[in-house]
Amino acid sequence: MTLQYLIFDASDDGEGLGSWEAVASVRAADVPRVRAEIDVLFAAAEADSPGPRGPLDGHGVWDIDVEQHEDGGWQTLTVTLIGPWAWGESLLARLAD
Repeated sequence: MTLQYLIFDASDDGEGLGSWEAVASVRAADVPRVRAEIDVLFAAAEADSPGPRGPLDGHGVWDIDVEQHEDGGWQTLTVTLIGPWAWGESLLARLAD
């Protein structure tokens, strides 16, 4: 699956760690499609995991956070992925094809 709703902005900490954030604002009818992309992202991250998932300050190597809010009939889903820079860039490049 090629990501259509989730377009990530990247940030590199200069020490090999990256964070990628995507925000999708959609009508309720499109939420399942966004959630399907999130599921694909999560499955790909798990399959190619660089180590344990969890907060970095709790010995995790990578983590993902998803938040969803409603505002005036629009659903806003925010996805934040953190982990090793090379891993995240490779993961998202594969999902962009």
